[in-house]
Amino acid sequence: MASSTEGASVSETPSKKKYKNKQNEVDESELLTVPEGWKDIPFTREDNPKGLLEESSFATLFPKYREAYLKECWPLVQKALNDSYIKATLDLIEGSVTVSTTKKTFDPYAIIRARDLIKLLARSVPFDQAVRILQDDVACDIIKIGTLVRNREIYVKRRERLIGPKGSTLKALELLTNCYIMVQGNTVSALGPYNGLKEVRKVVLDTMKNIHPIYNIKTLMIKRELAKDPELRTQSWERFLPHFKHKNLSKRKQPKKKTVKKEYTPFPPAPPESQVDKELASGEFFLRQSQKKRKKMEEVKVKQAEALSKKQEERKKAFIPPKEKPVVKVKKAPKETKIDVEAIKEKVKKAKHKKLGAPPTNPDLPSSSASEKKKKKKA
Repeated sequence: MASSTEGASVSETPSKKKYKNKQNEVDESELLTVPEGWKDIPFTREDNPKGLLEESSFATLFPKYREAYLKECWPLVQKALNDSYIKATLDLIEGSVTVSTTKKTFDPYAIIRARDLIKLLARSVPFDQAVRILQDDVACDIIKIGTLVRNREIYVKRRERLIGPKGSTLKALELLTNCYIMVQGNTVSALGPYNGLKEVRKVVLDTMKNIHPIYNIKTLMIKRELAKDPELRTQSWERFLPHFKHKNLSKRKQPKKKTVKKEYTPFPPAPPESQVDKELASGEFFLRQSQKKRKKMEEVKVKQAEALSKKQEERKKAFIPPKEKPVVKVKKAPKETKIDVEAIKEKVKKAKHKKLGAPPTNPDLPSSSASEKKKKKKA
């Protein structure tokens, strides 16, 4: 038998090997891609005919303002949970909701879905949306945002930024992620497919870290368009996605005088030098008394000479002539024009005829003889 198998393996041609390798490659690529319209096989009683061994239960508290709504929709909640054989109880005195398994329950994950349902109802999610959690391809995520920002005013502003004007930002996120999003108090409740919930969590956390949601919405829109192209599914999308740089505009003003802190040393500062230490360092300590006096006298003489030279310089300043201003050249007056003597004579004659204190009168018209004389002169 061994020899026959060895012979068969040797007899295989290289063309057959290539064909087999191609088949393996095709199979691997098919395994990586999920066919369109494919759904998980539902979990039925046939998969678990004996049921569950132990009873498990979950309870959650709800706020006072939610009590009236839960009273109204409680029959619908019980009806929805009865399909998967789960018992639900509403305690209005304690303000709590409890869900527990029964002997007929066969799906072990049904209690987890029931727990998520009551959590969503407690977080102000309407019943029409919360019931979707009982489906296989739907999950939920409750994101706590109350402790992400310390300042209350900044927290409120960022939460409003997440909602947007008239809920436009939240609506855009819902359309791009196929999730239902509810912002209530200190939590954000999201309900939808797993991939959408990842994106919602990222956008919410980035918004609370002071990154505007419009940047993430823009990247989600680009990803949505790229996903439509089958060739780009296996390629990296980094070259298509925008890269936004974080700009911190509100920088702290730097002080004019900066105080540099000294380096910490465990040793105390050195004590100040005494007069004896200074004399020992300079060598004066070993001089005689007469030599010390002579040195002091020399120092006094040097100081006196410096003071005398300063006084002499100050006295000499009085004898230094001031700087003279530059001489300004006077422009020559223009040449006088020729004076009309006859016109002046006529003005004088007219002034003689006028009486002192009389109002000015119209000058008499010149006589014909005077006008003729002027014409002759001009000619």
